[in-house]
Amino acid sequence: MSVTIRPAEKRDVPAVAELIEEIERFYGATDTSIQPLEERRTQVEEALFGSPPLASALLVEDESGDITGLAAYSFLWPAAGSSHSLFLKELYVRDTVRRQGIGARLMDELRAIAAARPGCSRVEWMTDSDNPGARAFYKSLGFAEFDGKIVYRVDSGTA
Repeated sequence: MSVTIRPAEKRDVPAVAELIEEIERFYGATDTSIQPLEERRTQVEEALFGSPPLASALLVEDESGDITGLAAYSFLWPAAGSSHSLFLKELYVRDTVRRQGIGARLMDELRAIAAARPGCSRVEWMTDSDNPGARAFYKSLGFAEFDGKIVYRVDSGTA
């Protein structure tokens, strides 16, 4: 199957909002914890096309025009010294097109975006320790896992 990898455009907001639900379900969300579609659409549009945008996304588009994957990322500062990094927040490829090299192509595109941006010193991301599929995928691309970081999180309603 032939796919195109391209930056998200405003016309993609509905499809990205639907894919976000699929991603949430992949990670175990249930009907009661899924945001309503209109709320997701609004948040996707604000995140990707607000002023200023909070994030960027590369989309995987199949031959029929369906969005079958995404890589959502932001730039973070500081990274090494006063440089910045491209932080990959979400990499997802729909099950129907997995194991066709699409995830590897997305990672290559992200590395190219980082390399083309002056002052961007690296690409960083995380995966859950209990996600053996993702860990095997990154290992197959030659990426090493780093020890030593502990992730903290607090919901904004309790901050």
